[in-house]
Amino acid sequence: MAFVKPILLKSATCLLPRVLKLLFATLKINVGYAGEKLPDDQRGVMFAFWHGKMIAGWLLARRLYPKREISAVVSLSGDGQILSDTLDRLGFHLIRGSSSRGKEVVRRGIGVALSNGGVAAVTPDGPRGPHHRFKYGTLRLAAQHRTPVVFAEISYDNARRLKSWDRFEIPLPFSRVRVTLHVVQVPEFPTEEAFRAWADELSTGFDDA
Repeated sequence: MAFVKPILLKSATCLLPRVLKLLFATLKINVGYAGEKLPDDQRGVMFAFWHGKMIAGWLLARRLYPKREISAVVSLSGDGQILSDTLDRLGFHLIRGSSSRGKEVVRRGIGVALSNGGVAAVTPDGPRGPHHRFKYGTLRLAAQHRTPVVFAEISYDNARRLKSWDRFEIPLPFSRVRVTLHVVQVPEFPTEEAFRAWADELSTGFDDA
């Protein structure tokens, strides 16, 4: 029965992109802004959303930035392989790794994407948490490249929530989706302690998103 798993993985890889595109097409998405609008210059952008909201998050990035290359950061886990294959079929450029494995590859990949004026799509609390907490490295990279972080606060009117660490949500077809975009400019800080305090406060502000 060892052949069963590869067959199931191949089937999932073929079906998931179609299912996600069909589901996303049914969602009634309303996008608003908290403060400034999306930057209209050609700088790179770090587009962020919580791990549990990725079903809408990935394709939302594609909708908001249709003319830019979008690089998706995906972990090296088994689940990450399925996701990376799916996103590859949806036209994303892949950066494989996380804060625990492949950190340098991720750092370089995001740096190249931002330097080329692309979009780096990230789940800043992934791949294993803490839940709804920005990884410090994500914000450091944005500061280093002087690029904004566009955080998408996503809320589904009708969804199924899984009992996972990220409280993963699957929106039901034709659900209303409220998206509030927050454009975050990462300031310079005199000390590491000041930076971490600011990052923690930022995470707290989006904790219910």
